[in-house]
Amino acid sequence: MDEPGQITEFGKILLIGVVGILLVLFTLLLGKIISPKKPTPEKLSTYECGEEATGSSWVQFNPRFYVIALVFLLFDVELIFIFPWATVFGQPELMAIDPRWGWFTLAEMAIFVGILVIGLLYVWKKGDLEWVKPQTVIPRVAVNIPQSAYDKLNREQYRVRKFNPATESTAAQKAPPTGSAPAKPAFRPTFRKPGTTS
Repeated sequence: MDEPGQITEFGKILLIGVVGILLVLFTLLLGKIISPKKPTPEKLSTYECGEEATGSSWVQFNPRFYVIALVFLLFDVELIFIFPWATVFGQPELMAIDPRWGWFTLAEMAIFVGILVIGLLYVWKKGDLEWVKPQTVIPRVAVNIPQSAYDKLNREQYRVRKFNPATESTAAQKAPPTGSAPAKPAFRPTFRKPGTTS
């Protein structure tokens, strides 16, 4: 540091972090102050992707979600270390100091990436990258209808009438003939009071 008033690179990073934390706290506080407070049972209920929460939260679900997330985080975080290495390795001044420095850093990164590849192959071989795929099963129901009846229905050609709203509405408005009796219902419902047997 040549000048006493100059901020170091770490100081700049610290300043950015402090400003970011202050901005987040300010927006949260501002939302708390100016937001309307009208609690209702719907607002106070648990919100989960637009679905109404039913049952207990202590349910078992597939742990592969966690395995995939952990494997992703592991490789993602470890690959972050390649970027500073590439930045330092790309500086010609460091390479000019000692020519062996370039070969050393290249071998070091080859070992690091090799360990990552071995870990990836291990996870792949173990089957943790395989997602559980549902097996489609055609439902079979034991019925007394022969298969030939279904085949006959599927082979037949059915004529589809063209829908015309004008003719459909006029047909519905036609009155039944005066001499015919009104249509009887197909069944007569029986209603029982609770607590009676007949």
